[in-house]
Amino acid sequence: MSHAFMREGDEQSLEEISPTVQALSLFLTRENNGVRIVERNTLKDPQGNEVHVMSNGLSYKKNLKGRWEVA
Repeated sequence: MSHAFMREGDEQSLEEISPTVQALSLFLTRENNGVRIVERNTLKDPQGNEVHVMSNGLSYKKNLKGRWEVA
């Protein structure tokens, strides 16, 4: 289905997007009404997980299932 024909209730959630930084950036940009969101930094948390600091002021990491979540 084309994104042009998606209904308002058909939006993806953070957990449903591909586990790549590019997909995260595109998702966050769409959620931010087209204002581009980019990765600012990558850190490691105490458990050794990569934490991606984004330009929207939030940080994101992948959970045990490989899905994005707010860190």
